[in-house]
Amino acid sequence: MTASQIIVTLVGLIAIVSINYYFLHSGRSGGAVTTDDGRGRQRIRIEVQGGYSPAVVKVQAGRPVRLEFFRNETSGCTEEVVLPDFGIRTFLPAHRTTAVEFTPERPGSYEFTCGMGMVRGRIEAES
Repeated sequence: MTASQIIVTLVGLIAIVSINYYFLHSGRSGGAVTTDDGRGRQRIRIEVQGGYSPAVVKVQAGRPVRLEFFRNETSGCTEEVVLPDFGIRTFLPAHRTTAVEFTPERPGSYEFTCGMGMVRGRIEAES
């Protein structure tokens, strides 16, 4: 193998690792702060930047939920959020907060993803 082949191979491996880290690091979970907005809705702010933070949020089933997605990037992958169990597909403009409202009627786990299905998050509805 020549020096240039070794360099090209190393650069390719670094690119693969970087891309996987970017898309798979969305499992970050932080302390989701659920607040009551005064109208009986549970309100959670989620930052979108290479993933969802927090990636897992806990809410009470049977109560309205307002997820406020703040998209702090311009990546094409995260320009849309999809909540298939609630029939929601919403565009997320860069550097803005977009609210998504729904009510999980039953306890359970509900997934949300980017439009491409690569960046994932989860809503845990508890009774």
